[in-house]
This record gives sequence, structure tokens and C-alpha cells, in this order.
Amino acid sequence: MRDFGIVPTEMSGTLLQWYDQHAREMPWRVPPSERLRGVAPDPYRIWLSEVMLQQTTVAAVRDYFMRFTTRWPKVTDLAAAADEDVMAEWAGLGYYARARNLLKCARVVADDHGGVFPDSYDGLIALPGIGPYTAAAIASIAFDRSETVLDGNVERVMARLHDCHEPLPGSKPVLKDYASHLTPDTRPGDYAQAVMDLGATICTPKSPACGICPWLSPCQARKSGTASELPKKTPKAPKPTRYGHIYLARSEAGDWLLERRPDKGLLGGMLCWPTSEWGDAPTDSPPFAAEWQELGAEVRHTFTHFHLILRVHTAKLPEDYHPDAPRLMVSRHQFDPKDMPTVMRKAFKICRTDKGLGL
Repeated sequence: MRDFGIVPTEMSGTLLQWYDQHAREMPWRVPPSERLRGVAPDPYRIWLSEVMLQQTTVAAVRDYFMRFTTRWPKVTDLAAAADEDVMAEWAGLGYYARARNLLKCARVVADDHGGVFPDSYDGLIALPGIGPYTAAAIASIAFDRSETVLDGNVERVMARLHDCHEPLPGSKPVLKDYASHLTPDTRPGDYAQAVMDLGATICTPKSPACGICPWLSPCQARKSGTASELPKKTPKAPKPTRYGHIYLARSEAGDWLLERRPDKGLLGGMLCWPTSEWGDAPTDSPPFAAEWQELGAEVRHTFTHFHLILRVHTAKLPEDYHPDAPRLMVSRHQFDPKDMPTVMRKAFKICRTDKGLGL
């Protein structure tokens, strides 16, 4: 462990003083001034925000969080919600397995814990969909437990503070050790949010504002002139590209043919347009015989592990067509493209732009 010449409690105290003045405002956060007056965070809101924030940004999550907490203000409300309603509200936020785990977790908390979240790391990590980072974050922020919270912002701060050049993800254990050494017993929840705010607003990925950083003095990367280079990362392998076809069809009355994806797998449980299989080359396999027209446009979308290119087709439904599960008809009065995942909304936008199907 690097000796900064400053004891850890002094460093955490300096950061907390900075946080008291500069904490970001977030709809799930209890400001430090209120926290000091004894106002406790709502564990449900902290849990929900942490699940939503995985793999995305505060700006992207804010509106989703407000809609969820307006519609389902307590974990028991969310637990009682219909799966399709939750998946529809989640649409566009991505990583849909998180939404499925969100419901599983809410129902376990409601059924097995009387609607009360466990207040310890061990109790939290036993819940569905809660991993080490999320358990530590909830335990720290919601219950003021002295747990080490390590997200991307904290990793960057620790790498620069210690001038650590070992690339991620291999350096995660040592960065966690650094973070643990600095985590205080006093106000650990505020400290966890403070170090995340430091990374988000000052120790940013590019052009860090070192001159106004509360940890300017002990930062080793600033002294070495290497801050902008850190943290180093192991190069990622190029993402492969998959191809397929997507089929939009509606009846003479204007009702839409949709398909519910299997619960497990990509876009699990979501309402989507029928598609072909996705593979190395597009294989045209319409869901039924009809006068399909290719629009000459492609949907391009990137998932975590691959790029996807879909060729768009439209057709009017035959009068005698009756869908079997997992396909279903959705009334034109009930259809809302916002209930679909982003890749499916892109296809609808192309269809509407091309005036396909009378749009």
C-alpha cells in the first residue's frame, strides 16, 4: 500500500468536506446536509437506481427512475406489477436481463423479507440479480455500512491516486484494496458517493480537472504526469457482426403482429417484431406466407457482444391469418412503439419514414 504521508482518515475527511459542498443532485440521493440531520435513504430507491445505472449513465437513467418510482413507489408495488408492464417501462434502457432480475428481487424482498431489504452485504448479495458491487453500494449508501464500493469512477480515481499502470480488468483486485484502505467507518455511505462523484465530475476519463481536486496533493499520477493515461485497459477483441431479417406486418384494421421473446436470452420477455435467426449471413425466413416487401433499409444496432444488421420487410396480414403463441395481435389503439426495445423501435421508425404499411 502506497504511503501518501497522510493518514487515510484525513484523506476521507478531506473528500467528505468537498462532497458536502459539491454533491451532485440525484432523485434517489439524500443530500449530505439532510443525511447529517438523520434523514435516511430509502433502500428501495437506492437498489433501483443501482440496478438501472449498470452499464449506463445518470442522465440516461433519471427519467426511467422517476417513471418507475411514480408508478411503483414501494418495492411491494413493484413486486405486484405485471411482468409485461415492467418490461414495457424498461424498454430502451437495455440489458433486459436486469429488468427480469429486478422483478425477481422485488418479489423475494416482498415475499421472504416482508418488503424490507436486508441491511448487510451478505443479506443483499443473496438476493436475485445483486452482485458484489451492487450489494456493497446498497449496504454502504442505504445502510451506512463500511463496505468498499468500486465502480468505474472509483477504479479511475484509485488508479490515478496510486499511479497504477496495471491494465483493467486485471488490476481490479489491487484497485479494490486501495479503495478499501481509504473507506472510512465514519459516514461511509456519503464517502462512497463522494468518491464516485469525484470520478464523475473532476477525475474524468479525459482532461481531469486536477487543479481543483481535493486529493490534488497525494495524487501520484498528477506528480508523474500520467493522470490522463490512466487507468490502462486491456484491448478488447473486435465485436463480430450478425445479420438477419425483421418483419413488420399489420391487418387491414391496422392491428400489429408482434412476438413475445422467450424469457431467457437476449431481449427476454420483450414484445418485438418477428425476426429471422441472427447469424454470420442473413437467412430470409418470413414468419408466414405473404407479399413481403423489402424496404431497402437496414436496422443497425450494437449489443454488448456483437453488432447487428437487420433488413426490414413489411406486409399486410392475410385475412385468414391467426397467430399462434408466441406471436400475438396488438390493437392499433394499444400499440406503442415505446414499449419495445430500441432495436425494434428503429425498425418501426424506418417503416414509418418509408411510409410502409400506410404509416
